[in-house]
Amino acid sequence: MPDLLLRLKENLQHVRQRIAAAAQRSGRRPEAVRLVAVTKYVGPETVRALVAAGCREIGESRPQQLWQKAEALADLPITWHLVGHLQRNKVRRTLPLISMIHSLDSLRLAEALEEAAEALDRRLPVLLEINISGEAAKTGLQSDVVEPLLVKLADCRHLEVRGLMAMAALEGGPEEARRDFAALRALRDRLRPRCPEGIVLEELSMGMSGDYEIAIEEGATMVRVGSALFEGIEE
Repeated sequence: MPDLLLRLKENLQHVRQRIAAAAQRSGRRPEAVRLVAVTKYVGPETVRALVAAGCREIGESRPQQLWQKAEALADLPITWHLVGHLQRNKVRRTLPLISMIHSLDSLRLAEALEEAAEALDRRLPVLLEINISGEAAKTGLQSDVVEPLLVKLADCRHLEVRGLMAMAALEGGPEEARRDFAALRALRDRLRPRCPEGIVLEELSMGMSGDYEIAIEEGATMVRVGSALFEGIEE
């Protein structure tokens, strides 16, 4: 455990330093960018050590893994994010555990989340997942359907639409990633003045271990970093 904790502290410090430098290059303060540690490839004990190292915002891609880890780590002050696809039949079990979902990608899912949030008498922050690269293999909304969807989401009184999420193209280098992130920011900026009352698109969740610095330079307010935090750690 001491060796694991030490390595996680070093990795976390390194990632935070790079986040701070990228934020400064984009003319923002380091605090303007939130780090969500994506833990889908590590077990609960490694997550426990990561929290001890000072990272409390944890993201999971699969609801079942989130359920298991949330139960195993229920004694810790973790803020859970669901960053992957959520099926409607998993909404009721997932929603009580999470502080935010990054992957709202349909009106039907929004309606299921609204119903579950109303039953819990809570408001749920959500991000709309955008397939900004247009790849067929990816989930997410096409850019041209977002504006009409926002009008319908305004009726979901228990959902707080906070912003947009996207991943860069699976194939392509840094410049293609930069184009995708810039396109997401441009979409957000275009939609902002047209948002229905109650919807404020403040957040841009974009950037992972291989491209989070580019994402920050292009305006990311949240980055979802996994493997860079767990370098040198064996599960």
